[in-house]
Amino acid sequence: MMSSSSYNNLVVAAAAALFLAGVLGGSNAQLSATFYDTSCPNISSIVQGIIDQAQNSDVRINAKLIRLHFHDCFVDGCDGSILLDNADGIVSEKDANPNINSADGYSVVDDMKTALENVCPGVVSCADILTIASQISVSLAGGPTWRVLYGRRDSRTANQAGANSDIPTPFDTLDENRQKFTSKGLDSTDLVALSGAHTFGRAQCRTFSNRLYNFNNSNSPDQSIDATYLQTLQGTCPQGGDGTVVANLDPSTPNAFDNDYFTNLQNNRGLLQTDQELFSTTGADTVAVVNRFAGSQTEFFDAFAQSMINMGNISPLTGSDGEIRANCSRVNA
Repeated sequence: MMSSSSYNNLVVAAAAALFLAGVLGGSNAQLSATFYDTSCPNISSIVQGIIDQAQNSDVRINAKLIRLHFHDCFVDGCDGSILLDNADGIVSEKDANPNINSADGYSVVDDMKTALENVCPGVVSCADILTIASQISVSLAGGPTWRVLYGRRDSRTANQAGANSDIPTPFDTLDENRQKFTSKGLDSTDLVALSGAHTFGRAQCRTFSNRLYNFNNSNSPDQSIDATYLQTLQGTCPQGGDGTVVANLDPSTPNAFDNDYFTNLQNNRGLLQTDQELFSTTGADTVAVVNRFAGSQTEFFDAFAQSMINMGNISPLTGSDGEIRANCSRVNA
């Protein structure tokens, strides 16, 4: 006869299994933290070695890599489609409005793929490279770490139209932004936590200059911007100036992964419209989340790690679906 403690343990295990099945669903359940333990056990150290080298010449590489993962997952799931170049039958997502002359880091991903192919040929997908590169990038910048799930495969096509419609833009209202997250199975906590990745990196003047001079065709600046911060930004981005000049997303600690992003929002120093509206939208459920993360970096780090896992679970190709590309920028012959 089964003891009461064994029975209780069985019930807990069954409940956990049902919960995971519900959260991950279908093919997502095939993702595993141990997926490469035998076939490519050094994946993490190899990827980190490439990022370490890249940081020597590009202080922004960590933010660039996590952005590639984000933009990949929001278009038909985390399938490496953002990395494909134009080719017969493929209209590249690199040329979509949210990515063109903006998304970067592709060459570093190529370096990771080359290094992994030299050690584990035909094993590690480009989609999984983006996933582990994001986790390592956050950790190297002082942020949290988490157990990455692997087993994604690469798409054989791209979806530029989907990139144009599904990736959040700096000009979205909170409602528009929320809808894009909801459509991917992500909630308001995920929205705020993942927006916290703007604790490092830069944004081009063209993505926020409308807030500085003519917000919503008012011929006036966005009233939610702190007056001193507004003057600083107007100096960086003069009206009619070069729209490709960049400003720090986090003016206080621009290269560190911390919770200063949220205290900036409380002080009306969010750079992008989509950032500041998380806090300045009256009655929005995101305000309480911003306040919680501003008050506790630990809570932010814990939520961010979970939200990255949630995002990484969006519609992956697993099993025999898709392929393992030999070159991340083109499908296999």
